[in-house]
Amino acid sequence: MKVHLLNAHLTYPNWSEGTLNKAMAEKAVSHLADRGHEVTVTKIEDSYDPELEVRRHLEAKLVILQTPINWFGPPWIYKRYVDEVFNAGLHSKKLLDNDGRTRSDPARQYGTGGHMHGRGFFTAATWTAPASTFSNGDSVLFEGKSVDDLLLSVSTNYKFVGYTLLENYGLYDVFRDTTDVAAGIEDYATHLDKQLAALDGSAQSS
Repeated sequence: MKVHLLNAHLTYPNWSEGTLNKAMAEKAVSHLADRGHEVTVTKIEDSYDPELEVRRHLEAKLVILQTPINWFGPPWIYKRYVDEVFNAGLHSKKLLDNDGRTRSDPARQYGTGGHMHGRGFFTAATWTAPASTFSNGDSVLFEGKSVDDLLLSVSTNYKFVGYTLLENYGLYDVFRDTTDVAAGIEDYATHLDKQLAALDGSAQSS
């Protein structure tokens, strides 16, 4: 299986150097390669070619976004990446033709015009927030909202062009709980295996 991994970390010298997201990306690449999968990696901060990124999306069965969560979303360079790459895929009609609606079929739903069915996507994120604050009705900040709720603006881009959304993965409280962070990097391999199995199962049933 071909996998495309996006590293969206944005370096802030002497504050946020990207070592944790790099470690997670390296864990994914080594684990997937050991199991015979072909992995391409784009570190967005180091520049990219939108047309090449469209091709990599077309070639990959699975796309993984590796990202820190800065002010409740990925760094701004990821939004630029999405704008440029998905627009390129729209203009060439390789990722999608339109939003799904047509004059000849007005009942067709918005968001059904994608070409990327049979592929999967998930986000692997690093959070300063503790896991206990999500899906918690007592949370003053999130008021019961889940991680998936907060990542909706990320995942919907992929669902819009036809991807199956897989289970997200997170490392939480990364500045305070280093023991759980280290264990979380090791557990990431198990998560990867589960998502690959889920994707393979969905492809066989379709």
